Amino acid sequence: MSEEFEVKGPHEEVLEANEESRGFNGRLAVMTAVMATIGAILSYEASVTLGEAIIFKNEASIQKTNASDQWNFYQAKSNKQSLAELAAKLTSGKDQVDNKNDALRYAAEKSDIKKKAEKFEELSHKADESSEHSMHLHHRWATGTTALQIAISLAAIALLTRRRWLQYASMFCALIGLGFGICAWFGI
Repeated sequence: MSEEFEVKGPHEEVLEANEESRGFNGRLAVMTAVMATIGAILSYEASVTLGEAIIFKNEASIQKTNASDQWNFYQAKSNKQSLAELAAKLTSGKDQVDNKNDALRYAAEKSDIKKKAEKFEELSHKADESSEHSMHLHHRWATGTTALQIAISLAAIALLTRRRWLQYASMFCALIGLGFGICAWFGI
């Protein structure tokens, strides 16, 4: 039985070391691609929720303007009612009856106008709340995106320096970003 001895040359040792480093590089490349994909999704969602927040805020402004218009109309009817009541006191006969009727009509019209104004204010308040909720979600998505961008940067540094602890730090940041994304997804 003959025993064989294998003698490796320096170039073979370098090739084996490169194979080991290719595994590290490959894992980091895949990890970075996954983080970039998740980051793109989070970034998209951040943009969507920001757009929603702006639309809701615009709707709140429109409803607030409608409420203000109704309150101005209400005030005008109040002024007309006051003038009709004054005219009823200063006149007599048919003019007095007409002025009293006008005052009653203005009072009834004011009630409907007040209801409309309050409804517009309620719609404005609801739109403001929706805008605030969308902004909250936007911040969650944006924070998740930022954490994933930091994770990608750490992965690049880990690739250049071959420091495994940087790879773990990158994965930790990616998990934080993913956590923020999950919170935003569930509206937390």
